[in-house]
Amino acid sequence: MKEPLRLQLEHGLKEMGLHYSVSAQQKLVHYIQLIARWNKVFNLTAIRDVEEMVSKHLLDSLVVEPYVEGNTILDVGSGAGLPGIPFAITSPDKDFVLIDTNGKKTRFLTQAKIDLKLDNVTVVNQRVEDYRPTKEGHRIYFDVITARAYAATDDILSSTLHLQDDATSILVMQGKLDKQFNSGQHELVESHSLDVYGLEAERHLLEIRKRSISNI
Repeated sequence: MKEPLRLQLEHGLKEMGLHYSVSAQQKLVHYIQLIARWNKVFNLTAIRDVEEMVSKHLLDSLVVEPYVEGNTILDVGSGAGLPGIPFAITSPDKDFVLIDTNGKKTRFLTQAKIDLKLDNVTVVNQRVEDYRPTKEGHRIYFDVITARAYAATDDILSSTLHLQDDATSILVMQGKLDKQFNSGQHELVESHSLDVYGLEAERHLLEIRKRSISNI
């Protein structure tokens, strides 16, 4: 079944103007097959049909990848690894941290990392509010923070504030467009309407950044 799924994925990517190697596409298919297998025991996703996962998980995640500019990416409330694992597969030169409080889901993420040989992925089982990464004694700020079906925009912004600097791009994936948030420390850079092949539902992306001190 793997090859028909890859051809389905390849067609969807072509329609969306996205191009990845056959080996990357094979890994993406392997990934959703892992989700389908683990779904029999753990409730990773409400979607059970692996063919539906091509559009509703893979393409729905990868449509955002052109907006991911930077080398260090934090995927908040990663769940089954969406969009973090598809990004990690297609951008092996970038580093991804996938954080979630659900131990069953982070166990799956750890196994997926091993099975897919994703050396550019770190899995963290922790509340993002308590996550304080450092390198050589210095606090780490991420280039990009992604959130997909995780929480309200204000909650995403406030819970990750300590992981942002002025250059951090916060990418909030939405269904119905909602540009409103109350954080006075942030500003909307741009909103995008996204076309996902095989999906009739609305998809939008908010690009948000911290306001510079001079603009607050």
